[in-house]
Amino acid sequence: MATIAEPAARTASRFRFILDRREVLGSIFVAPAILYVLLLVGVPFLLAVYYSVSAYTIYDPSWRFVGLTNFRQILQNPVFLETLENTFLFTFASQLLGLILGKFGALLLLRPFPGRKIVRALIILPWAVPIALASVAWEWMFDSLYSVINWTMITLGIIDRSEAPNWLGNPHLAMLCVIVVNAWRFFPFAIVIFLAGITSVPQDIIDAATVDGAGFWRRNYQIILPMIFPIVAVGLIFGIVFTFTDLSIVFLLTNGGPINATSVLGFQGFQVGILSGDVSHGAAISLFMLPVLLLMVVGMLRFIRRREI
Repeated sequence: MATIAEPAARTASRFRFILDRREVLGSIFVAPAILYVLLLVGVPFLLAVYYSVSAYTIYDPSWRFVGLTNFRQILQNPVFLETLENTFLFTFASQLLGLILGKFGALLLLRPFPGRKIVRALIILPWAVPIALASVAWEWMFDSLYSVINWTMITLGIIDRSEAPNWLGNPHLAMLCVIVVNAWRFFPFAIVIFLAGITSVPQDIIDAATVDGAGFWRRNYQIILPMIFPIVAVGLIFGIVFTFTDLSIVFLLTNGGPINATSVLGFQGFQVGILSGDVSHGAAISLFMLPVLLLMVVGMLRFIRRREI
């Protein structure tokens, strides 16, 4: 019996020794996440590439190689060019507004006041609330007849009832509305980023700057902000990537209108590829976001590395 039990114990101890190795155990823990990415990101990406170089539609499902013809055709389409311009405006304007709101929100939450813990818990609601539910509330606020914004301005005497703006019916105001809603959705994330960055700055540096005569604005924008810029930039990268590929706000609020004034790439790809059935051109529109995002992310990461040096 001793001769049988000894090899089994030796095998078990060897197995435990392998699991004690950091690279083996780390690979086991990371494997589910890698598998998740491969199945839910890698496979759809390969399918998009497969369809983008073909003439595949739901009406003609026979696969026929056409090369880069689909990409040339969408670049010659004025609606696509307008959509691309809208996407850049929607992304960068909403991220800038969200960062400004997040910065001032973080500065307010750093100061002691009654109920600060409750406010810190409630401030995350725009990020946590389902966007479909939030869009219903915002659609009511921007409604042409029952807008609470118009009602408030009329009550305060700022505008007359005849001058009440049609928020979602005017092309310029509709774009402003989707930008505001996306910034409202993003700014709790920006607050968390700024809070983490500001609290990580050593208090000795701030005290030394105060003794040297630096006021509130100089301390925040010449000392603290440059020190936390890498943290803010990483959060901004995540915000840009998610906003650039998002279609939910546009789809729920304006449906791309009026007259394609708020159409973005994600919505255009969905409309062409899924609703219209032109899978090949829809895949080409969706893949067009990849090189643009890649260039932006690589450029921002290189900029962050230079700032750290």
